[in-house]
Amino acid sequence: MKQINQSTAQQFILLGLSTDPHLQIILFLILLIIYLMNISGNLLLIMIVRINPALHSPMYFFLTNLAIIDICFSSSVIPVLLGNTLAQDKSISFLGCATQMYVSLSLGATECLVLAVMAYDRFAAICRPLRYYNIMNKAMCIYLAVGSWSIGFINSLVQVNLTFQLSFCQGVNINHYFCEAPALIRMACGDTFLNELSIVITGAIIGMGCFSLILISYVHIISSILKISSSQGRQKSFSTCASHLTVVSIYYGTIMFMYLQPHSKKYFPSETDTVLPILYTAVTPMLNPFIYSVRNKDVKSTLINLLKKKQCYQN
Repeated sequence: MKQINQSTAQQFILLGLSTDPHLQIILFLILLIIYLMNISGNLLLIMIVRINPALHSPMYFFLTNLAIIDICFSSSVIPVLLGNTLAQDKSISFLGCATQMYVSLSLGATECLVLAVMAYDRFAAICRPLRYYNIMNKAMCIYLAVGSWSIGFINSLVQVNLTFQLSFCQGVNINHYFCEAPALIRMACGDTFLNELSIVITGAIIGMGCFSLILISYVHIISSILKISSSQGRQKSFSTCASHLTVVSIYYGTIMFMYLQPHSKKYFPSETDTVLPILYTAVTPMLNPFIYSVRNKDVKSTLINLLKKKQCYQN
């Protein structure tokens, strides 16, 4: 069986989500709408946070980071998918594939870390309210954000380097819609133990580590909320956490299902392995700004004021 590696392979073929022409058109329109909603929703959220001084707090600083991650993460995958969905030529260059994997892996890991930092921020706000602004001061927020981005990009550099040192013995057709590590590892011949081990270690340290930090934070948060005597106070505290918990549940649920599968799934991938990543590459980034905005009075009031000002200018 012919082997290929970076010295002989000039491009890969992304097989995409479907080969049915009619379904491809429907998928294109759905993904285009989702992508445009993602970009507009997250950009609007960033703008609202910037123009409203009441939102210049640690929580919204990290929420802005999350919005930037969602825009970039989705943009590293969806435009290529949209192009390949209707195009006859579904190829992606070797360098383009490596770049796409690097960016998507980096931002995926960074999002895990930022979500964990946001959980710690809620812990500090609810469980240590008198010391909150001392704990989450400006320098600490910057350190946590820079640390999250740095760890994400360093981890991705290791993963991409390990993946593209493999030889691929199953041709150049990637049974996926973007260059994701598990899909490429399935194409490899020879020993992939080191690649699989690195994914498990990364999943344990970054994925499970962050998830554990989120769980621990919310155990303390819920314990503190239940001690609040006022029902209105409890409801307000719960509402500030509900959005974050919703995002965490969707994002971590799909990531864990995808990356922590049994070894046998490497050899017998299902259609779910191709379709499921749509949740964390397209759907979740689109939902995040809406989830965080629906229950937030400051965000809604700022948006209403913006719309009123726009209407006044038009009149």
